[in-house]
Amino acid sequence: MMASGNLNIVHILPGTGGMVCGSCIRDVALVRELKRRGHDTALVPLYLPLFTEQGDPSDTPIFFGGINVYLQQKFRWFRHTPGWLDRLLDRPSLLRMASRGGQMTSPRDLGELTLSMLRGQEGNQVKEIDKLISWLESQPRPDVVCLSNGLLIGLAGALKKRLGCAVVCTLQGEDTFLDSLPQPYADQAWAELRAQAVHVDLFVPVSRFYGSVMQERLKLEDARFQVVENGIDLAGFSMRAALPSPPVVGYLARMSPEKGLEVLVDAYLMIRRENRVPGLRLHVAGGRMSGDVSFVAKLEQRIKDAGYSGEVLFRPNLEREEKQAFLQGLTLLSVPAIYGEAFGLYLLEAMASGVPVVQPRHAAFPEIIAGTGGGRLYEPNSAEALADAWTELLRQPEEIEALGRAGRTAVENHFSVAAMADRVLEGYTKAIALAGNEA
Repeated sequence: MMASGNLNIVHILPGTGGMVCGSCIRDVALVRELKRRGHDTALVPLYLPLFTEQGDPSDTPIFFGGINVYLQQKFRWFRHTPGWLDRLLDRPSLLRMASRGGQMTSPRDLGELTLSMLRGQEGNQVKEIDKLISWLESQPRPDVVCLSNGLLIGLAGALKKRLGCAVVCTLQGEDTFLDSLPQPYADQAWAELRAQAVHVDLFVPVSRFYGSVMQERLKLEDARFQVVENGIDLAGFSMRAALPSPPVVGYLARMSPEKGLEVLVDAYLMIRRENRVPGLRLHVAGGRMSGDVSFVAKLEQRIKDAGYSGEVLFRPNLEREEKQAFLQGLTLLSVPAIYGEAFGLYLLEAMASGVPVVQPRHAAFPEIIAGTGGGRLYEPNSAEALADAWTELLRQPEEIEALGRAGRTAVENHFSVAAMADRVLEGYTKAIALAGNEA
């Protein structure tokens, strides 16, 4: 089962088409580190091609192709189509083209599709489950299969039954999506998630905060959970040379309302109108999808109307090296998310660059800042409170430098990809033991 202590691991995660996401960055970095240590680790994308800051890291086929999944949900005939047609619809170029169209479904369609996927072998995508597991059966038997988030839990029962392996499920932000579904689909999806949890040996939330949220909502005992905080690959991240002058506040996340971008802009305009920090710049970077364009355009117009468009920069969809250079030019970073963020990988990326963070006092943020010493907190959902926190810190350059050093040290020691891999392997070993006890 384990030659020389090495594990055979399969990581299953959703592809993203042409967009980079934090959970994908985390999962891909983890798989690379596990491979570096000699573990046989396969990365299996679902729905869309897997796109990261460093290209497509997967050398396996795409399963549950997004077009096939949607058509099988909408039309019974597509649940019995021949393999050649499925393969045609799963072509990466076609899937990338479909992903650029944005939302493919109405809220009702999305609710029905989510529920079907959570039901696994009782859902409408049984053919896709069989294709995935038949392919896995043709490979060396895995010791453990890791599902990258709880929305994939419908696969767990079939994986355990046919492969006889341990199943681990990472938990990282599912609640926000499920709660956004229209009723009755939201309640039904949560009920199905709880029902399918019996097939998972170990749940791995990415923060203590999110672990407590999901433990309560799934109604499971402590023994089924093991927190593994996120970590990042430090290659290319370095302490900035000096504080920029004039100072620059940065933002690095999807350019969307739920990430608090409007709160950020409000706080910036407040500081500029009141001339609290002369010459303050604002640099905004991160993913911008088709659905975000009009929202961002309205914010840009507000900034222009206020007379500060020359001092605010928007840079969507950066590559890894561009992102690292972007962080080097910041004084501090804030992503004032207005929902219960499970972690926030951008915090580690900022700290790895010696940039302190200023975050709302809710969700996982207090836990991360307490664990790193790399930032400050303010009362959430208030542009005024955020502006006050920025103003206070920007007037203390020595404190900014001290927070930056503390954050960098903490990321090196506890939030690196190597540290994350150590904790993940402990979890996998525990899951394998639990699965063996069940056999």
